[in-house]
Amino acid sequence: MTSTRTALIIGASRGLGLGMVRRLHSEGWQVTATVRDPSRAQALQALPGVRIETLDIDERGGLDALAERLQGQVFDVLLINAGILGPDHQSASAATAEELAQLFMTNVAAPIRLAERLVAQVRHGSGVLAFMSSVLGSVSNPEGNNLALYKASKAALNSLTNSFVCNLAEPRPTVLSLHPGWVKTDMGGAGATLEISESCEGLVRQIEQYAGRGGHHFIDYQGRSIPW
Repeated sequence: MTSTRTALIIGASRGLGLGMVRRLHSEGWQVTATVRDPSRAQALQALPGVRIETLDIDERGGLDALAERLQGQVFDVLLINAGILGPDHQSASAATAEELAQLFMTNVAAPIRLAERLVAQVRHGSGVLAFMSSVLGSVSNPEGNNLALYKASKAALNSLTNSFVCNLAEPRPTVLSLHPGWVKTDMGGAGATLEISESCEGLVRQIEQYAGRGGHHFIDYQGRSIPW
């Protein structure tokens, strides 16, 4: 990697996205971070040198505009963190078409659409493209039945990521599907076992260790491989 490493973090206004920006910034990375609403990005604005861009990941027009603004830039890491939990009921039979469309657009289609658009700007040879996935996205994992729709969306993201990677020309970049652990965020809840800083420290370590390996890997924040 270059002496001044560069990162683009998608979905960075709070939680793990913000935690990743803070971690990389503290290590001297040059970070670009996207948020849906810059007026609510005070925590990012407090980090000197972080470039803040506006993006609603679901909107194709916003992605087109972002790609235009970032044209020519190269990133050592592109982390796509945006995602939602979905409806409270997590029931396929109770879900409306609108609820399902929103969940699978935000968690599945939009991240891949963004990756397709920006993967060429991941540094050749050593760059890493990372998706924030979940161990619940493992089809072999029997846990998480109380989050059935969210779980299905993460499994779908993993599957579509695999297809995306297979369609890339050789030599393929390193692509990571990351499980951050059960983290104390708005989504993870107060009962979670990990602090954001602990998870992000591990995630950054895995990104650095996998840089240059190539191929698609499904791992957790401690580097353990997760069954698909």
